[in-house]
Amino acid sequence: MSLTSINPTETLAWKNLQHHFESIKDVHMTSWFDENPNRASEFSVKWDDFFVDFSKNRITPETLDLLKDLAEEVQLSAAISKYFGGEKINKTENRAVLHTALRMPENAEVFYQGENVIPEINQVKHKIKQFSEDVIGGKSKGFTNKSFTDIVNIGIGGSDLGPAMVVDALKYYKNHLNVHFVSNVDGDHVNEMLKTINPETTLFVIVSKTFTTQETLSNATTIKQWFLQHASEDDIAKQFVAVSTNIEKVKSFGIDAQNIFPMWDWVGGRFSLWSAVGLSISLAVGYAHFEALLKGAHKMDVHFKEEKFEQNIPVLLAFLSIWYNNFFKAESEAIIPYTQYLNQFATYLQQAIMESNGKSIDRAGRKVNYQTGNLIWGEPGTNSQHAFFQLIHQGTKLIPSDFIGFAKSLHGNQDHQDKLMSNFFAQTEALLNGKTKAEVIAEGTNEAIIPYKVFEGNRPTNTIFIEQLTPESLGKLIAMYEHKIFVQGIVWNVFSYDQFGVELGKQLAGKILKEFSQSNEASHDASTSNLISYYKALRF
Repeated sequence: MSLTSINPTETLAWKNLQHHFESIKDVHMTSWFDENPNRASEFSVKWDDFFVDFSKNRITPETLDLLKDLAEEVQLSAAISKYFGGEKINKTENRAVLHTALRMPENAEVFYQGENVIPEINQVKHKIKQFSEDVIGGKSKGFTNKSFTDIVNIGIGGSDLGPAMVVDALKYYKNHLNVHFVSNVDGDHVNEMLKTINPETTLFVIVSKTFTTQETLSNATTIKQWFLQHASEDDIAKQFVAVSTNIEKVKSFGIDAQNIFPMWDWVGGRFSLWSAVGLSISLAVGYAHFEALLKGAHKMDVHFKEEKFEQNIPVLLAFLSIWYNNFFKAESEAIIPYTQYLNQFATYLQQAIMESNGKSIDRAGRKVNYQTGNLIWGEPGTNSQHAFFQLIHQGTKLIPSDFIGFAKSLHGNQDHQDKLMSNFFAQTEALLNGKTKAEVIAEGTNEAIIPYKVFEGNRPTNTIFIEQLTPESLGKLIAMYEHKIFVQGIVWNVFSYDQFGVELGKQLAGKILKEFSQSNEASHDASTSNLISYYKALRF
């Protein structure tokens, strides 16, 4: 049975939320802290090595009760059961959504179309483990019998963003292998990378579910041509591997069948880093750390599946996001990790969130009459404080923000960590309290600039505080946002796991590409025709 289709705006809870919003929309959060000395503890969740403080939000206990009512009316609990149970909740593509199965224990059972998928997943995991150990340990060698020094991941979208983010985030745990990522079809990108590697000691990992993705195949072909300037066709089998479902196309590329890692149609691209798509992760940090990443994600899966909504971290974060998006009309959310290791985290979440819930058609095929999706952006603190925080503090837009911090640094420099964390706490405090006119005057401020130094405050933040950045804690963090996406999609009544919107541009690009070698042009709007003509005149 597929997911139900319920317009959230037609529920009683939504109407009650709208009335409630009108009554509290102008209240300053500080008044609630003054009234309730226990607010911080009551609006916090301690789970495992995570501490999530959501007290600095424009909510009351009634807000959460009404959001829980909304979840009940849209049948969130039933949807969660279908999600984990292998039902085809991705109705538009007739697929289950089972990336959670990829991180389950080896003795688990998850049935899809009457068959337990775990044994097959275990087989692939064992293959990843053995392959990674052989490459890292030097047992596998290149065509001149030299050990590998570099790995190149060739993919785009989910075949690039997830692995690239994780490899960067876990840089502290990396081994001697240097891992590179090529995604953009921009030829300058791939050629700049080729300048840095040795063909004799580089392993190439091509990640493409269909093995037809234009960007990936173009880059793979260019790399193959470069490789063949130094090696023979037979050597391709030794130094190219593929993650794909299209076995025949992979073999025709020259890759040995033993070096093909399978994928499944019930794993969407942007949720695939837990599968063989994460091979580059395993190669970069070792299989034990890759396994710890999976273990952390599974722990969050269990928490999400079993915990009551009022203590359920992904559910609460999704509730808050819906509250701001649909009632306060906030259009964006900032992700601010206070660690440089998560430099690519916001970029990764942009695809995960915006490609999933950037939908305007509901599960019944109707145009929605409410906002879905969020604009996601952000950079690590403290760099971001000196860039765009001015907009969050004093701009005209309400921008809810997730602050992600770690109590312990990896390199143990306590002086730096104390300075980092003092900023981490100070920013959420400043966003809450602001600065009154009286406080500005008390500082002896020149009268002419007093208005410019007043901060309204009342800007919402979530504080996601984690003990230390480890492979396991990163797995929990990624899975937390995955489940937040799911909850949002259920409430907004959209299919979160398709992405038809990205296909049209690809189709048109294929047509236009053919025109570059033809004198005649297909029918376009006047602007596009003019631009194509201008480009063709400048091509050579």
